[in-house]
Amino acid sequence: MKQDAINIPGDTPEVSWRIPVLEFSGSQASSTPKVYLQAALHSNELPGVATLHLLCARLREAEAAGAIRGDITVVPQANPLGAAQSHFGEMQGRFDLGSRGNFNRDFPLIAASERHALLLDLDQFTAPERLKRELLFRAVGADLVLDLHCDDESLPYAYIDSAFWPEASDLASALEMDAVFLSDGESSAFEEAVSYAWKQEKGGKGVSLPGYLSVTMELRGRRDVGPDVARRDADGLWAFLQARGIVDGSAPALAAYSGPAFALDTIEMIKAPVPGTILFHRDVGDRVDAGDLLAVLVPRPGFPEDDVEVHAPQAGLVVTRSSARFARRRDDLMKIGCADMTRAGRKAGALED
Repeated sequence: MKQDAINIPGDTPEVSWRIPVLEFSGSQASSTPKVYLQAALHSNELPGVATLHLLCARLREAEAAGAIRGDITVVPQANPLGAAQSHFGEMQGRFDLGSRGNFNRDFPLIAASERHALLLDLDQFTAPERLKRELLFRAVGADLVLDLHCDDESLPYAYIDSAFWPEASDLASALEMDAVFLSDGESSAFEEAVSYAWKQEKGGKGVSLPGYLSVTMELRGRRDVGPDVARRDADGLWAFLQARGIVDGSAPALAAYSGPAFALDTIEMIKAPVPGTILFHRDVGDRVDAGDLLAVLVPRPGFPEDDVEVHAPQAGLVVTRSSARFARRRDDLMKIGCADMTRAGRKAGALED
């Protein structure tokens, strides 16, 4: 294993960050896909950190035994900038407090052939911008890119560009995903910036990309961090790497993915119509019918006549739920994957800010 690092100078004097990068060399690198794995781009989403920690131990053993065929780059904790941000004792890892920008938005949209330009004149960019350019540079040079995130309270699911589907169903199977969201490639999030770069070399929007993969994996909820679940997910990643021929092994063939694949336009984003305390009546994993009671909002405690009920707009699977128990007006409460198009309307791109 080779240890490298990304060094990010801070935007104030005498501050900098060092991001470890672990590189495992493949014995058949010229003929085997190259893999890039990262976790905690949103710094407070830690299931992926635990998963990659265990996977790296296995990769070290495999490399020593000559069992790694393709080059594998791992960034186990990709965003120390966000990890250093704390407000009243709670890490603020999703948004940069200085710029108010989401750490997983506004990645440069470039063609893969232009990737080396990402590292030119870095001194003109802020620390968060430099971080994004450094990470994107490494990912675009790979063939298979997995960005590990999590949701609030959630089933395991993945955002997969339709350009990679259904070929990527082996990943959903290996990780035992309960759902797949088929994204439209219209955002500037990390995994879509990677796929955008590849698409520009293959003809642009709408092309398929066989042999490639760039995906955001939502490894359940923010509290789902522990040895058992991390080991299960590390085993799933290992099975995927075996199935794609990246590492040696005689694991049994992956079962066909049998879960749902929802287009983003069929995801019902359930929002709070009024502010108040949230009393959830449905949990993640529940299947609901149109009209089912999802939650009750309590805007005026002591006055039950003012309670507001929130009902399912159509039948579907509750994939995520807010971990908060108080909502501001229009806060997201749930994501429900459905068979039919949502009537709420949706702008192209990411489901959430």
